[in-house]
Amino acid sequence: MADVEKTVSGEFILEGERIDDLQCGGYRLIQKPEGFCFGVDAVLLSDFAKIRKGQRVLDLCTGSGVIPILLAAKTEGESFTGLELQEAYADMAARSVRLNHLEDRVKILCGDVKNLRDLAAPASFHAVTVNPPYMISRHGLTNEYEPKTIARHEVALCLEDVVSAAAYALPDTGKLFMIHKPFRLAEIFRLMKQYRLEPKRMRLIHPYVDKEPTMVMIEGVKGGRERITIEPPLVIYREPHVYSDEIFRIYGKR
Repeated sequence: MADVEKTVSGEFILEGERIDDLQCGGYRLIQKPEGFCFGVDAVLLSDFAKIRKGQRVLDLCTGSGVIPILLAAKTEGESFTGLELQEAYADMAARSVRLNHLEDRVKILCGDVKNLRDLAAPASFHAVTVNPPYMISRHGLTNEYEPKTIARHEVALCLEDVVSAAAYALPDTGKLFMIHKPFRLAEIFRLMKQYRLEPKRMRLIHPYVDKEPTMVMIEGVKGGRERITIEPPLVIYREPHVYSDEIFRIYGKR
């Protein structure tokens, strides 16, 4: 049996895990440093997603559950469901939910995005968020069964699985909020249109003002009309190791 440590709130963390302060309403997150920890992309997506009061939100590929917890902290959404394939990460996310006493608003499911039809009714969420694996399986793949590989590479699912699941979960006018890599934009737009998720808003993320974008955030509307708004670029660093004013604002909102 794995060694455990009891926190001040009475929850247990497994050996090799730590509790990080999300600096948002006093909420904390259990993470495993040797595993896949959340990054700036999750924080940016939680800021980009527009969740209204009373909405039900589904987070695909939820990992540690950071996006549902941040959205519960920052929005008036009614409920947030995180779906995670890897049992160890789903368990860790569920413990973070209990750690923050969010059981009445946040639920973690362990299951496959490709089997969403067995886990949820169609059109049962107002919004879907997703920070999916970015890389196709042949890009730098080493061990396809490692948790980090599953989180980063499309070995357990592909982009179409994600878009299809979002389309299934959303009613007409429901919204998808996704962060991904710009080099896959053509594929992203093609699949979104194929599944009637009209791209309506996009924002490119640049490491520095003079560097090409490394990430992109996209909002799609189920059954929406053709018209997209391109928002001003988001620059992460003003200079090496110094965040831009907007990144400080976003982190300050956590």
